[in-house]
Amino acid sequence: MSTSPQVAFVGLGAIGLPMAGAIAGAGIPVLGVEPAPAGRERAAEAGLDTVSDVSGIGEAAVVVVMVATPAQLSAVVDAALAAHVVAARTWIVSSTVGPDAVRESAARIEAAGGTVVDAPVSGGIARASRGDLVLFVSGADAAIAAVRPVLDAMGTARVVGAQPGDGQSVKVVNQHLCAVHIAAAAEALALAERLDLDPAFVLDVVGGGAAASFMLGDRGPRMLDGDAPVLSQVGIFVKDTGLVADAAEAAGIELPVLQAARDRFLAAAEAGLTARDDSSVIETYRRGAGSEGDR
Repeated sequence: MSTSPQVAFVGLGAIGLPMAGAIAGAGIPVLGVEPAPAGRERAAEAGLDTVSDVSGIGEAAVVVVMVATPAQLSAVVDAALAAHVVAARTWIVSSTVGPDAVRESAARIEAAGGTVVDAPVSGGIARASRGDLVLFVSGADAAIAAVRPVLDAMGTARVVGAQPGDGQSVKVVNQHLCAVHIAAAAEALALAERLDLDPAFVLDVVGGGAAASFMLGDRGPRMLDGDAPVLSQVGIFVKDTGLVADAAEAAGIELPVLQAARDRFLAAAEAGLTARDDSSVIETYRRGAGSEGDR
């Protein structure tokens, strides 16, 4: 692998590693940045070279950031500024961290001579592995054009705005719908169980009609699996519904349906399910069914 990678990829977690792999699979040299030794081991098994800190990105012209929280994004920018590795690079922020966090980080990066493309993603781990994500991309036309091969390697880039933060705003809307649809699927299947119906049969029947949704078809079978693999943690939707709620408050709009879904994810977290697959939110209905049903 080249010692001067074109792309440095920060954050080789559950979805970051397959995203980095998709870029490498497109013939673009990639250097991973991952502080966790276990993460670096997984990257090595996938054929990626890694460093433990963003200060080691060398001559990479493009930096993709796929961390989990606004605080982690800010910490990456802090470290990059301290190491003087910001200037003359394009930073693609693919994390879901909300509009304000990206705008703040973009201002700092641009003040130091870097360029920012806001590009949060949707699609999950399996689609990340195939390079089939949807990216909500915003930024200057020239900046987007300069990193188009990297964006295209990760999936379908939909340009949604001219400023960093616009992509995050679209992702907030996306996560609103995802959270509500997951909670609705859990509630409906829990209802089927309480009506003494075979939930797998109900899922098959209603999944072919007007009630179908991507989340019902994707999460529904996992809700009925007693040992579903962790493809997207409950904690992600605790974080993301918080971002939606914050954006709504800033925009002055009430989102009662989102709040109901958020309450379910918070209840799942309080029940110790934070690291479980987000489909396990159905357990919040199952665990409460006995006491409520006896009233």
